[in-house]
Amino acid sequence: QVQLVESGGGLVQAGGSLTLSCAAKGPIISLNDMNWYRQALGKERALVASITSGGSTTYIDSVKGRFSISRDNAKNTVFLQMNSLRPEDTAVYYCNALRHSVGSWFTYWGQGTQVTVSS
Repeated sequence: QVQLVESGGGLVQAGGSLTLSCAAKGPIISLNDMNWYRQALGKERALVASITSGGSTTYIDSVKGRFSISRDNAKNTVFLQMNSLRPEDTAVYYCNALRHSVGSWFTYWGQGTQVTVSS
């Protein structure tokens, strides 16, 4: 059973920084794309940033230049460095990982970690 274990959320003032981590545990050979999603209160879960196994990254426009996604393939861990945080970044952040194996795609989710940015 593959599990994604997140850490690093918390309360921070506007303009501050936080780093989220997500480690994949269990019988894993390799993971393909690793992603961070977020879900604000009353809104749908939305993709924030993605990173491929080769290190290519994509971001939504509102976090470009402020957030940075990275990964350590040897440790099956993905990070989200968040700088210049704004109150509108407040949400539960979820780690997501995709794995392709034996002709099928598998998706895994973390439990979520709360990020609260005060004004």
